[in-house]
Amino acid sequence: MACADGVRRGRLPTMNTATDQGGRRWWDADRGWSAADAAGTVLVIDSWLVDEGRVRGLDRHAERFATACDRFSGPGAEQTNRFLRAVAASLPARGRWFPRVELVETGSGTRLRMWLRPAPPRTATVRLWTGAGPDRRRVPTVKGADLDHLASLRAAAAAAGADEPLLVSPEGHVREGASTSVVWWRGDTLCGPPPGPGLLPGITRALLGELAGAAGHQVVTELATAPDLAGVPVWTLNALHGIRPVTEGLGRFQDTDAAAAERWQSRLAALAVPAGAAPIPVVNP
Repeated sequence: MACADGVRRGRLPTMNTATDQGGRRWWDADRGWSAADAAGTVLVIDSWLVDEGRVRGLDRHAERFATACDRFSGPGAEQTNRFLRAVAASLPARGRWFPRVELVETGSGTRLRMWLRPAPPRTATVRLWTGAGPDRRRVPTVKGADLDHLASLRAAAAAAGADEPLLVSPEGHVREGASTSVVWWRGDTLCGPPPGPGLLPGITRALLGELAGAAGHQVVTELATAPDLAGVPVWTLNALHGIRPVTEGLGRFQDTDAAAAERWQSRLAALAVPAGAAPIPVVNP
């Protein structure tokens, strides 16, 4: 990956991961990285899995983050692009990490921040909580805009013995989970809710759809309620866990579903490339 001039010539020093593991860092175009705390109001976030220096879909995460940042008055597209290149250059080459990039509203304006976090263990299945009611997010298409609301839903799901709350439209159509896309299989056809103002553009969902299409599967969208999915296998998808079959709350689960999910999980994993080789797209203002 070709880094921004400042990174290549050393004006923007990368983080020292030997001493900064797990920490937050502000980024500034002139001064590079500096220590940060959790202060400020988070407006936009994005995150991805880094496993032994390899990342899946980093270019798409960067584009989604930059596009969302452009909705707010802030550092501008050029500075956001440079920040994302500096982040990519700073990712650790060893271990499992789940970094989070953030656009943060502070008392003096908006700033860009990275939070380098160890990755939680991957879980192979998921239980959905269907008691959340209609989706009440303010800006579903911007990851991070409804952090507090989604955190409260996840806490309610955990209290109910589940892993993830299911979000549905006012008409009861399945949208997604609080941190996951939702898809289902009708025979050999991969299905999911249609894109629109109520759905976050899912990176892992897009990658899986491309893999399925390349393998000869039809990939379609449809409006479906929970009863519509009673007899089909349902998966949740995200960058951290990849594919997880739903065992409770939606669809139907059989032992063969887990084996099928692991086969597709291996195909997803094969898409990972060294972080330094991932192209970071330029998003124009």
